[in-house]
Amino acid sequence: MRLSAGVLCRAAGAAWRENFPLHGRDVARWFPGHMAKGLKKMQSCLKLVDCVIEVHDARISFTAQGRNPLFQETLGLKPHLLVLNKMDLADLTEQQKIMQHLEGEGLKNVIFTNCVKDENVKQVGRFRLRPDVCEQPLVFLLDTPGVLAPRIESVETGLKLALCGTVLDHLVGEETMADYLLYTLNRHRLFGYVQHYGLGAACDDIERVLKSVAVKLGKTQKVKVLTGTGDVNVIQPNYPEAARDFLRTFRRGQLGPVMLDLDVLRGHPTAKTDP
Repeated sequence: MRLSAGVLCRAAGAAWRENFPLHGRDVARWFPGHMAKGLKKMQSCLKLVDCVIEVHDARISFTAQGRNPLFQETLGLKPHLLVLNKMDLADLTEQQKIMQHLEGEGLKNVIFTNCVKDENVKQVGRFRLRPDVCEQPLVFLLDTPGVLAPRIESVETGLKLALCGTVLDHLVGEETMADYLLYTLNRHRLFGYVQHYGLGAACDDIERVLKSVAVKLGKTQKVKVLTGTGDVNVIQPNYPEAARDFLRTFRRGQLGPVMLDLDVLRGHPTAKTDP
């Protein structure tokens, strides 16, 4: 996604936020209640399988590794393959470093896939997790629901999961998620949103960005304002609708490939909680 030289120069010289305000956000309620039932079912199913294929979003290759501690002991005893899907949406320019990082965490069997275009998917079936089986054994696949660990380790982890659609948007707040996305894109010098929405330059103020998005999309709403002469209808940008469009655009890959765990990969400090 190419940007004009002027936009890039202005963006390069801008000062971006060094941290994201995380204070006062309750991640405990972000864990959907129905997942508890799914977790219990998965525990019982693990006793019946010979190997485990674990699927995560490639954009959060490391954040997604916060697997349920209840399964870690069982997984350690079974052949295991980690599939990082949606590789088309992830920035994999440092794929080798990602693989090395995961191997350091004990994850040696890793495949990147794009299920939409059937990219690398056949490799999953060909992957030999057990060398002591015949060439083409009869395989039964036991699917399980997608679940989170009951305890999300940090607010920032929760925000990354939410951006990838793992946590329901309304539990976190679309405008909060849009702000964290903007913070992340700017911090990593990913300015695809500027061209996509026809902005004059990159910006670190989510209210200004959402206002521009709302105006461009024609997303406005009437709001009653109390004045000295009575209520007056005022046309204002629809910030929630603009935030939802910003998130949808990111999830479709229209802002370019993104690695949300880039800070983890490069060993940089992540967003800090404000006092």
